[in-house]
Amino acid sequence: MIGEGKNFNPEMSSKVKAIHTKLKKEFPYLEICIWNTSALNEFMVHQPGRFFLLIEVEKEATQSIFYFLRETAKYPIFIDPTGELLEKYLPLEKEALIIRPLVSEAPIQNVKGIYTASLEKMLVDVFCDAVIFSAQQGSEMRTLFKEALNKFSVNENRMLRYADRRGKKESFIKYFKSITY
Repeated sequence: MIGEGKNFNPEMSSKVKAIHTKLKKEFPYLEICIWNTSALNEFMVHQPGRFFLLIEVEKEATQSIFYFLRETAKYPIFIDPTGELLEKYLPLEKEALIIRPLVSEAPIQNVKGIYTASLEKMLVDVFCDAVIFSAQQGSEMRTLFKEALNKFSVNENRMLRYADRRGKKESFIKYFKSITY
């Protein structure tokens, strides 16, 4: 364990709770990880004006979840979008739903009955995905990592294992060492 010693438990907004309840009712056996990129704000200096509600599910279920949510959601919905797609179709929206495949054995946690991303998962995802986390790149990513480690404890082994599952372990280790030593 590295970091401050407190566990990170992101706030579950009413929107996250409502979507989670709706999905669990329709897909009771599906493993779902749901979180909002606004959870990263407390670690950032520059606050983005746009947020993504990330819904991560088993790869085979992404299409089903997309079509199910498209019927009732009041926000734009994308399945694992490209940067070009987000730039073209999301310029005015403050929030969008993004459905992504959940990486097997991702470090998720249960917060008030909702499975959400752990801090280890969030940090690795920010590092690995410059498209969805474009607002958290560059010097902002460095700040985000440092602030997260100053405020909360992080299980380094869990984080590195997940970076390995994402195929970025070596580059993640190099980056992580550059900010912690």
